[in-house]
Amino acid sequence: MLEARGVTLEEAARPIDLAVARGEIVGLAGLEGHGQEAFIETLCGLHRPVDGTVTIRTEVGREAPVTSLAEAVRLGVAYLPRDRRGTGIFPGQSVFDNFAIAALPRHATLGVVRRRGLLQRLRDFRERLSMVYDRPDAPIGTLSGGNQQKVLLARWLACEPRVMLLNDPTRGVDLGTRMKLYDTFRGLARNEGMPLVVLSTEIEEILQLCDRVLVFRERAVSRELGPDELAMDRVIAAMFGQGEAA
Repeated sequence: MLEARGVTLEEAARPIDLAVARGEIVGLAGLEGHGQEAFIETLCGLHRPVDGTVTIRTEVGREAPVTSLAEAVRLGVAYLPRDRRGTGIFPGQSVFDNFAIAALPRHATLGVVRRRGLLQRLRDFRERLSMVYDRPDAPIGTLSGGNQQKVLLARWLACEPRVMLLNDPTRGVDLGTRMKLYDTFRGLARNEGMPLVVLSTEIEEILQLCDRVLVFRERAVSRELGPDELAMDRVIAAMFGQGEAA
């Protein structure tokens, strides 16, 4: 459903190929600054590669190129950024406003927003994700970091995406929230067939969640580890350039 062909992140770097199937969770790992974040941003249209293409298979079976974040969203790609406070939430707005902003076009008729329907969707996600907040008009800044992350996740799930790209999705959240998010991600893949690409700075998280892992080094893939190869020592070895190149 999501495919990168010959994506080059900088001059002289090896090209990267990736094809993500329905229901698959693919992990991205590597030492900080070695290209994994640039790659996930390329997949969602935020980062323009030096060369190569990213495509999404549409509902009618055609391949459509991802050329910008707006185009990616239109094609059904949801991107959860690493820096939720800087690039995710709108700090001065309410829980409801932060949740509803991406889904407004689906819940408006002739410019009039069907607020009741959105409030019901928020209540549904509150129960599904175990979100904790006093009321929908509470400022999102009053929520814990974990609950802010759940609101962001609910925002994109309300848009019914076809692919999810998650950039360090459990960064700075407590253990209980982390486990809830893991269950949610697994459920999206297994029960709904949604492909997920997960970048994480924690190797254990990658090993718990993912079906296979691309390990980045020097702005390219150092090694791809399949289901039978997923182990801490192999990920670390690939991070430092040990083992065969992809």
